Amino acid sequence: MDLDFSTILFIATVFTGGVWYIDRTWGVPKRLEKAARIQESANSEPDDETIQLALKEPTFVEYCKSFFPVILAVFLLRSFLVEPFRIPSGSMMPTLLAGDFILVNKYAYGIRLPVINRKVIDVEDPKRGDVVVFRYPRDPSIDYIKRVVGLPGDHIRYQGKTVSINGKKIAQVPVGTYMGAGAGSSMMGANRRTEQLGDAEHDILVQPNLRSRNGEFFVPPGHYFVMGDNRDNSNDSRFWGTVPNQNLVGKAFLIWMNWDSVDHGINWSRIGDSIR
Repeated sequence: MDLDFSTILFIATVFTGGVWYIDRTWGVPKRLEKAARIQESANSEPDDETIQLALKEPTFVEYCKSFFPVILAVFLLRSFLVEPFRIPSGSMMPTLLAGDFILVNKYAYGIRLPVINRKVIDVEDPKRGDVVVFRYPRDPSIDYIKRVVGLPGDHIRYQGKTVSINGKKIAQVPVGTYMGAGAGSSMMGANRRTEQLGDAEHDILVQPNLRSRNGEFFVPPGHYFVMGDNRDNSNDSRFWGTVPNQNLVGKAFLIWMNWDSVDHGINWSRIGDSIR
């Protein structure tokens, strides 16, 4: 069985909490009983050091009690509020660069039970244009990040570097040539265009001389069609299909850090940028 970090946190929480509970219900009474026997058997005033030694909890239990609230807090925070992710590739350029560390809203699309990922409370559905993190349908142990292009029931057509949704072509406004630095230098010279999906106005990159994966796609109920903003360098729904609702992890909303793997340093200008 593959163990992701959430599963490891869950096991650590149960283990440390279990040790604390067992010690409280079994260990503490045993130590109190032992201290009482020492006190009763003493011919004179019992040695306080001996009593304290009998009452002292094992070092292992002490560590578990110390770590339990910390691990529990981290587990609850990552499971229900926000979770950090690192962007490993340039498929979402220019919105996100390789080396960006982002925060993902875990409750945006519903409250899900950790580990088993079962939704228990509906909040809202993804909107067209949202940047979402999801478990890759072909291997749920891998997290992907893409932009929602198609909603359930949509007919999507990708042809000539442009998207059409239900027969309506999505306009693209040329911005100029992409001038990236550091981790963004790999796409230097690509065409930068502005596109609007729903309420989300964002930039995309296209390479006119590079062959695209064209096609027409129907989005089934309960599924979403996703694409990378780096349209000619993204492994997305054009290649492997749609994303089921149960695979959604959350909505990306903030870049909290960037480590540029090319320049080997922190890109301070990206820290605190919102994701749209």
